[in-house]
Amino acid sequence: MSDRGITQLSDLARLRGAPELSPASADRLRAELANALSQSSWFTVGVMAPSAEMALKTLRTLESSQGWDPLDLVETTEESGPAYLKANQKVGTIRIRIEHGLGEGVLISGHGDDETQPSTTWGPLPLDFF
Repeated sequence: MSDRGITQLSDLARLRGAPELSPASADRLRAELANALSQSSWFTVGVMAPSAEMALKTLRTLESSQGWDPLDLVETTEESGPAYLKANQKVGTIRIRIEHGLGEGVLISGHGDDETQPSTTWGPLPLDFF
């Protein structure tokens, strides 16, 4: 899937899987995402990947690119197949399970410390976005 028609983060919300992005589109979305992330206190991340290893590698790259402390892997799978990773900064954990039928990509949800700051989700972003 190409990035035709993807000009801002909100354009991704209609997609089931992450598009391939041109370098210019990726740079534009990274700048918009950096601004959006700065408005949140903490994050949850979902990674849909071809394997548990790829999902964890993608999360670790995201953590590093954002200067986030690495979260603790508390549950994973030894099975082969498409994986879904759920990371939660609030509780500091990562859980990975096999999940068939998903697209591929990264979903990031920003959260506030109270109900005055609504949760917002961005993505799906490509696995190599960060």
